[in-house]
Amino acid sequence: MKKLSLIALFIFSSTFLMAQELRLNTYAGYIFKDQVDSYYSSSSYFNGTIQDGLRWGLGLEYHIPDRGAIEIQYLRQDTSAPTTYLDEGIFNQIQNTTFDLGINYIFINGTRYFPVSEQVEPFAGAGMGLGIFGVDNPDNGNSNSATKFSWQVRGGSNFWLAENIALRVQASLVSATQAIGGGLYFGTGGVGGGLSSYSSLLQFGLEGGIVFRIPQK
Repeated sequence: MKKLSLIALFIFSSTFLMAQELRLNTYAGYIFKDQVDSYYSSSSYFNGTIQDGLRWGLGLEYHIPDRGAIEIQYLRQDTSAPTTYLDEGIFNQIQNTTFDLGINYIFINGTRYFPVSEQVEPFAGAGMGLGIFGVDNPDNGNSNSATKFSWQVRGGSNFWLAENIALRVQASLVSATQAIGGGLYFGTGGVGGGLSSYSSLLQFGLEGGIVFRIPQK
């Protein structure tokens, strides 16, 4: 009986997996500026702007018929952040620096599709994961990094150009909670006290890409 149960489970699992659909999603789009600031005290504050620019990425999406899809997604943006800040340190002087900023996101997304025809496939979804931030200070050569909880919401549509290729258009809102602050930007190499306040990052983007439906044998 145990062997029969294992065989039945194997057959069911194999049939279930073969009935699913796998897609490779590519992403590229324009990400708008975002203001970040925090005033911890009169002698510890920062005010800066994460500049706009290109964000690109890839996602592997697993579809369950009539239930939606689950996607593992990677996104990357290289940008800069002109920032004015004052840190409680020996010199206690207002600093102006344009930091080089690299942002990586890793998300697990849930997406619900609402096909209106064979060619048009609107969708909406949300995801959560990690934002990994790397910052270089060109003034003193210091570098730092931080990893923060991140989330996103998005909506748009796929437009199928052929059986296995579609054009994807979407708008997205991505946030990294308490991502920008003293621990990331303002390390002073032991000279200053270190700014301890943070600001959340909120990025709105308009994106497009190509969707490849991976044929299942």
